[in-house]
Amino acid sequence: MARPLDDALAEVRALLLDPSLTRAVAAGRRRGQAPSVVRAELRPVTLKGGSRLQIVTNDGARPYTRNVAPGPEAGAAVDALLAEPFGNWHVETTAATVQVRVTKKGEALVHRAAAARTTAPAAHDREKEYLLDPGDPLFDEIGGNAAKRRQVDAFLRALAASVTPLPPKLRVVDLGCGNAYLTFAAYRYLAGQGVDVEVVGVDVREDQRRRNTELAERLGCADRVRFVAGTIAEAPVDPPPDLVLALHACDTATDEALARAVRWGAQWVLAAPCCHHDIAAQLRGRPAPDPYPLLVRQGILRERFADVLTDALRAALLRLHGYRVEVVEFIDSRHTPRNLLLRARRTDSPPPSPAEYDQLVDQWGVTPALAKLLTPSA
Repeated sequence: MARPLDDALAEVRALLLDPSLTRAVAAGRRRGQAPSVVRAELRPVTLKGGSRLQIVTNDGARPYTRNVAPGPEAGAAVDALLAEPFGNWHVETTAATVQVRVTKKGEALVHRAAAARTTAPAAHDREKEYLLDPGDPLFDEIGGNAAKRRQVDAFLRALAASVTPLPPKLRVVDLGCGNAYLTFAAYRYLAGQGVDVEVVGVDVREDQRRRNTELAERLGCADRVRFVAGTIAEAPVDPPPDLVLALHACDTATDEALARAVRWGAQWVLAAPCCHHDIAAQLRGRPAPDPYPLLVRQGILRERFADVLTDALRAALLRLHGYRVEVVEFIDSRHTPRNLLLRARRTDSPPPSPAEYDQLVDQWGVTPALAKLLTPSA
C-alpha cells in the first residue's frame, strides 16, 4: 500500500544513520525530475581516523567518493541525498532490507524483508536461498508455482553473473514474456541493486498485454515496466534494449528473439530455448551423412540430437555476428528438462572464420531458422 513519501524517506534517513547499516543504494528518477547524480551508494567503513560513512556518487561519467564523520556531517550528507529526486532507495541493515519505490503520483511503496543470512548455510539449506525470496509480496501479485519461481530465480542468477558489473542504467526487453514472471522479477532484482532500469515485455496476445499492464499499475511500476502486444520479430520496441531476455520461447520463436537481439545490437542476450522442432523436421526429411545414421535412426535419439545441433548452430551464428557465447545449464534438470541457456555478450573482437559452421550445415544438409532470419533478405 502506498504511503506518504516524506514518511518513507524519514524511515530511510533513520536507517542510513543507524549503526546497523551495511549498504544502501539510491538510483532511478521520479516522474518529470532528474537527480544531479545517476546513482549513490552508502556503506560504513573504518579508517585510521575512525568510523565513517562512505558515500560514492556517480554522475554517469565517473564515481566520486567521500567519507563523512558520524553525527552532523553524516546527517547533512544524508539529507542532501534524500532531497534528490531518486526513484528508488534500497537499504540493507544487519536486521532487515527495505526498498522504497516512488510512484508516478509521488507516493512511496515500501517493501521490507528480513536480512539475508551472513553465515554459511548448511548443505541442505542451500537450495532455499534465492535472489528474490519466494515469499516476496511480488509473487502474491504475479503468481507462479514453486517450479516457476525456481526457474525465474535461476535465470536471475545467470543474469547477475552475465551483466557484471551492473551499469547505472539498463534497458531490458523480455521477448515472449507470457505472464511476465521473469519481466517483473528482473525489474525487481535490478532496481533493488540500484540500477535505473526500464523493462519492456513483449507478447503476441493483447489480453496478456492488458493483464500485465494492470499488474504493473498495481505494483506501482507502470512507468518503468511496460508491455506491448506483437510478435517477437515485429513488436514495436524503442529505444533498442541493452539486454534481451527470452525464457522458453517455443521452437523458432527463440531464433526470432536471437535475431532481433542481434539487429538491435544488444550488449547482452540470455535465451533459454524450448522445443526444437525445426531442425528435427529437417533431419527426418533426409538421410544422415556417413558415418552417423545410427545417431538419428531412433526417433528419441534424433530428437535429442536435433536439440544439440540446433543450439550448437545458434551459438555459432551468434559468434559470427560478434558475440562471445556460452551454452550452460541455468537450473537442474529435475526442475525443467529445458534447462540450457545461451548466454551471449557483444564484443569488439573480429568474428571467427565461418568454416566450421559452414562444414556442419553442409554435412547435415540443414538450414537453421536463425541463419534465414539474419540474412539481409530475411
